[in-house]
Amino acid sequence: MPTPNSPSQSAEDYLERIHELIEDKGYARVVDIASSLKVKQASVTSMVQKLGEAGYLKYEKYRGLILTNKGREVARKIHSRHETLSRFFSLFGLDAETQRLDIEGIEHHLSPATVEVLADLAGFFEEHPETLKIFQQSRKRAKRKRSSVTE
Repeated sequence: MPTPNSPSQSAEDYLERIHELIEDKGYARVVDIASSLKVKQASVTSMVQKLGEAGYLKYEKYRGLILTNKGREVARKIHSRHETLSRFFSLFGLDAETQRLDIEGIEHHLSPATVEVLADLAGFFEEHPETLKIFQQSRKRAKRKRSSVTE
C-alpha cells in the first residue's frame, strides 16, 4: 500500500523483479526485465530512469542495474509481503496459478497491518493443523450446501 513517499505499484513491481533477477542471475538488464514483466524495453528504460532519480537503483557500466540500499529495502519488503500471501493462500489448497493472479491483484492494496495479521493467521494455522482441518471441513460442508441449493 503505497504512501506519498513510497514507490508506485508499478515501481514496486519493477523493484521486485529487478531484485529477483539479481538474486537469480547476479544481474538485471533492461531486456531481462522487459521479458519477465512482458512490457516493452522503452517502458523499462523509462521506469529505470525514474527509479534511479528517486534513489532506488543505479546503473553501472558492464554490471547493469544495481539496487541501492533504499531499493533493496523496498524490494525485500515487497518480496516478504508476497511470500506471506503465498504462504497464507497455500494453507487453503489454492493452486499456484490462482495464488499468483490473486497476489498480483491484491498485494499492493494491503496495509502492512493487514499483511501482519495474515502472517499471524498463517502461523496460527501452521501451529494448529487440527484447527485448519476443522476449517477445511467446514468449507466442504458449506460448498456442498451451496451446490445443493443451486441444483
